Amino acid sequence: MDMQVSKVNEIKDKEQKKALNKWAKQGFIGSIIAGTGFGKSRCGVIAVSKILDSVDGKALVIVPTTQLQEQFKEEFIKWGYEAVLDNVEVLCYQSAYKLKDNHYAIVVCDEIHLGLSPEYRKFFENNTYDKLLCMTATLPEDFEYRLLLEKMAPIAYKITLDKCVSLGLVSPYEIICMPVELTTEEHADYKKANNTFIYAKYILGQFDAFDQAKYIMGPGKNTASQKEKAAAAQFYRSIRQRKTVVDHASNKMAELQKIVIDNIGEKILVFGGSNEFTNKLADATETFSTVYHSGKTKKQREKALEDFRSGDKPVLCSTKALNQGFDVADATMAVICGLTSKALTMIQRVGRIIRFQEDKIGKIIILYVAGSQEEKWLKSSVKTLKNVTWLPL
Repeated sequence: MDMQVSKVNEIKDKEQKKALNKWAKQGFIGSIIAGTGFGKSRCGVIAVSKILDSVDGKALVIVPTTQLQEQFKEEFIKWGYEAVLDNVEVLCYQSAYKLKDNHYAIVVCDEIHLGLSPEYRKFFENNTYDKLLCMTATLPEDFEYRLLLEKMAPIAYKITLDKCVSLGLVSPYEIICMPVELTTEEHADYKKANNTFIYAKYILGQFDAFDQAKYIMGPGKNTASQKEKAAAAQFYRSIRQRKTVVDHASNKMAELQKIVIDNIGEKILVFGGSNEFTNKLADATETFSTVYHSGKTKKQREKALEDFRSGDKPVLCSTKALNQGFDVADATMAVICGLTSKALTMIQRVGRIIRFQEDKIGKIIILYVAGSQEEKWLKSSVKTLKNVTWLPL
């Protein structure tokens, strides 16, 4: 075990040095795009520490959540760079975008895809810095955000999740896509919403309906007719209604119950599509489950993690809170019951259960509604991943 871990750490050191050297050659302005397990946070810590060793000034690290604030500070101590912490500020994006007229020797942005939204990018417009290191698991799928990132912090180093697996930096994984059917009532609700979607799309224009709806519903004046405005509102409403139906499909709960019973002894992460449905998934497996999401208090979330890690509750149900930068190394299996079309979200969720462990294979079961929009989202989100098996209905 020790020899294998030592070998993994040796490879990580080599790849991390390669990434930081490429960043340095790029003038200390750039992005590291790397899947879970690569050690992006350590790259950030090393970058900050080396820069502050050579210049006078302050460093800023921006992270997505308050929990990651504390975790990132602990990373400096873990890797022996505690001495620079007095000159390092760690903030969430929700706080950093309010800063104005500050100058930093270096800024490190973890999960930079979050910092590219119009609101949070104000940080970059209102403050200055000498060096910038941005990090995320994969390039943003939104074309505007991708262009902005490539302009602001061009890619210095990129490694895919599957490359991390092949190098042995993380455990291998297998993804099993398991279809479920809607009940008669759910099918009627989905069909009604989908018919509205098709009608609204026809009114708005088959090939640019999303752009048209965004323009009509956006700020400022436009020349859209009342019929088009109504269609735009119907368009968005029907999308939400379809997603609600598939997110809350009752057969997902039935399948989850079977999966949990069939895998007693495993530590299982369960991802729902909304906090409401995540609670229902936990209720369906209440003997084994605890809940961790934004609707719970900090004390409740801490208790949930404690129960999960101790094994008292071996099933941890979440919505989005576990997606980013969250280390649950003892989890060996995940069941995804709520989907988006984004590959980034899928990679983040897969990454939660493939932290390196000897002889471990991370198993991900994805429950989706066959023949629905959810199936299309799933195909889009796993298209860059290997080891995907599609089960028949």
